[in-house]
Amino acid sequence: MSIEVVQSSLTASRAEGRPAWLSLQRDELFCALYVVACANGLLGRFIQAIHADSALASALSIDINAVVFFACFAGLSMMFSSARQGVGIQQIGKWDVAIAAVFLILVALPIYPLSWIAVTGLSVYIVLFASDNPDRVRGAIILFALAVPMFWSRLLFQMFAKTILDIDALLVATVLDSSRAGNMVRFADDSGYMIVLAPCSSLANMSLAFLCWISISQWVRHSWSKIDLLWSGLACLSVVAVNVTRISLMGLGQSWYAAIHNQWGDLVTNTVMLILMVTFSLVGARREIFARI
Repeated sequence: MSIEVVQSSLTASRAEGRPAWLSLQRDELFCALYVVACANGLLGRFIQAIHADSALASALSIDINAVVFFACFAGLSMMFSSARQGVGIQQIGKWDVAIAAVFLILVALPIYPLSWIAVTGLSVYIVLFASDNPDRVRGAIILFALAVPMFWSRLLFQMFAKTILDIDALLVATVLDSSRAGNMVRFADDSGYMIVLAPCSSLANMSLAFLCWISISQWVRHSWSKIDLLWSGLACLSVVAVNVTRISLMGLGQSWYAAIHNQWGDLVTNTVMLILMVTFSLVGARREIFARI
C-alpha cells in the first residue's frame, strides 16, 4: 500500500512538471541532509584522531565518544520522528532548496569541519523558520549542540588558547599551592615543571557535558525550568573538577605524572566524567524519564 502511495505521488509530481524529489516532505529532506553531514563530519574527526594519536587511543576514548554518538542518534531520531509524524502537507519550499544547496556544497568540500558549519546553519534555519514541528526543533537543537564540541569549541580554543590554558594552570597551581608561569605549573615536590597542553584543557570537557545535557533533555522531551540551570551547570562544573583534580594529582611529582599521564589514565578520567555528566543530566530530566517507565 505504501509503495502504491509513493508511486502515485511521484506520478503526480511528474504530471505537474515538478521534479520527483520535490514530492518529499521537508523533514525527509532535513533528515537526509543531517545524515550526510554527520557521517562526513564524524568520519573526518575519527580519521584525524587516528593520525594525531593512534587507533588504540581512539578506541580507549570511546567513553567520551559515547556522548557524541548518543547525541547523533538522539538528534537524528527526533528528526525521523518529525518526518513520521508530519504536520499537514510539508512540501519543500524554495528557501529549503536554497539552504539544501549551500549545505551540500559545504559538505562536499574535502574539509570535514565544514560539515559542522553546515549542521549549525541548518539547525538555526529550522529553529527560526521551520519551527512548526516540536520534534523537528528538538532534533535541530541537539544537532546544533553536537556541532559545539565537534567544531565551535575547538575554534574558540584556537582563538583563545593561551588564556584558556592559563586558567587551567591557575586552578591546578591553586590546588597544589604551587607557583606557575603561564601554562606551566611547578611540581609540588619542586622536581620541575609540567606543562598544561591543549588535550588537558577543561573547555572540551565542558562542551561535552553541555552536549550530554542538551541531548538527554531534548530526547526525553524535557520541559525547561529555572532549576535546569543548576543541573546543567553541575554537569559542566563536575567535569572541570575531575579534570583539574587529575592534573593536580599529576602535579604532585614526576612519578605521579608518569603513572597518570597515559592512555589508561585518560580512560579512567573520561569514564568518571561520563558518569557524572550523565548522572546530572538524568537527574535534571527525571520527571520525563520516570513518566516513560
